[in-house]
Amino acid sequence: MKRRSVTLRKALNDPKLLGTALAGDSWLAWRVLLIAAAGESLTDAERAVFTKLTSRAREPGKPVHELIAVVGRRGGKSRAMAVLLCWIAGLCDHRDMLAPGETGVALCISRDQRVARAILNYVEGTLEASPYLRSLVKNRTQDTIELANRVSIEVRPCNFKTLRGPTYIAIVADEVAFWFTSTDFANPDIEVLAAVRPGLLTTRGPLMMVSSAYAMHGELYDAFKKYYGPAGSPSILVAHGTSRDLNPLLPQAEIDRELERDPVRNRAEYLSEFRSDVEGFIPREAVEACVGDYRELEPRPGIIYFCFVDAASGSEGGDSYCVAIGHKDGDQIIIDCVREVIPPFSPSNIVSNVAVPLCKAYRVTKVWGDNYAGEYAKEPFRKAGILYDLWSQHKSELYRDPLLPLINSKRITLPRIDRLINQCCQLERSVKRSGRDEISHPTHGRDDVINAAAGVAAVVSRKAFRKQPPIVQPAIWSKSSGWLSDPSGNRAQTTTQKFYEYYNSGGGSYWPGSGPREW
Repeated sequence: MKRRSVTLRKALNDPKLLGTALAGDSWLAWRVLLIAAAGESLTDAERAVFTKLTSRAREPGKPVHELIAVVGRRGGKSRAMAVLLCWIAGLCDHRDMLAPGETGVALCISRDQRVARAILNYVEGTLEASPYLRSLVKNRTQDTIELANRVSIEVRPCNFKTLRGPTYIAIVADEVAFWFTSTDFANPDIEVLAAVRPGLLTTRGPLMMVSSAYAMHGELYDAFKKYYGPAGSPSILVAHGTSRDLNPLLPQAEIDRELERDPVRNRAEYLSEFRSDVEGFIPREAVEACVGDYRELEPRPGIIYFCFVDAASGSEGGDSYCVAIGHKDGDQIIIDCVREVIPPFSPSNIVSNVAVPLCKAYRVTKVWGDNYAGEYAKEPFRKAGILYDLWSQHKSELYRDPLLPLINSKRITLPRIDRLINQCCQLERSVKRSGRDEISHPTHGRDDVINAAAGVAAVVSRKAFRKQPPIVQPAIWSKSSGWLSDPSGNRAQTTTQKFYEYYNSGGGSYWPGSGPREW
């Protein structure tokens, strides 16, 4: 491991270094945990705190390869990790482990860019409070602080595609149990940590996973289950504490009030109890077996298409606006197209510039959607001459039926869109306080894209006819006569049809089996 210019204990006791960063009795538990993880000795009094947090009789006695801290909300996780990164980056010497011209990276990974920047602000504040460390700072950008000792402290969102390559001297995985907002892949924690761990091999730096508890799956829970307690590996230290164990200044009365308001959710949030009521809904293997070799299918003649809209307000940080198109091919439901618009946006602009052109391209004159915003969501479609009807099922019901049976029976084909596939894989089943079974996205997650796809699958399942009508020659719909005629003027022989809307008021070309109609 790196050579230490100064021990962590000494740095935390020196006002010119990190002495003001975790000062006071309220930070004692964090000081103990960090000092032990750094491989330094504890006093008898500190060892009692260490045992309470780790269920181990003694500290490791050498630097750990991994520190896993399962700590409740407002327990000081981000600030404590910022201090540890400052010590590793500014007060440890990594030059003998870096190639000439190479920069070592102390990385903090968070669930999104907003949280990542907040953590970098903690780092900057810690450096600024130290006369010595302040002098090391060369440059500060939105996501990086460059130091004069060939080390940079960086924060990044949890996307494995952008984290491969650098040489890392330390990695902090902040709130790793809640990395579901990154839907570029199904298991962000597994994929991201697998991508960055090789970057620690050269420097043999530590990996720290710090998070509140959530479901009984994922990297955090697996590490807790395997390594917590006296039987755990000495090189992997697992700590487990409530919010008040690590931050005794939190009012107990307020935590009690939160527990009374929602005991299931908040026992995980504040008491660090993994939730047994949350489980995965659809296995990834089943979903991938239904994925086609396309991202979007072009409209084709002779096919009746259906549309489902998952509307949204467009507020920054809110839900996406999603439009899905699908059709039926025998017993198979094909999801042809799914379009997502990420906020901020104007809903009326999305309808006119995305949804309506898409409906016209696929010859759709009626869309379905949930009851979001009532008439507000319907009006822009009506102005464009497209009917908007409410679908009766809530999204939990859409996921339970038809989506789950269709996937299990492989009677649905999904486009190869990462966000669609991974939102589907991340769906969770949980039991609410009322006893109602709910299927939805995980905490801080999204389900807009899969909701639109499940919605159009339900529409196709119920509205599409079981048997395609016979295809006849191209015909002309005459609004005045009410008959179908072939190009020569003869009435075309076809089954009885009801046209509830057409593309223009004067009639136009029509191919039976492809136009807007109900049977």
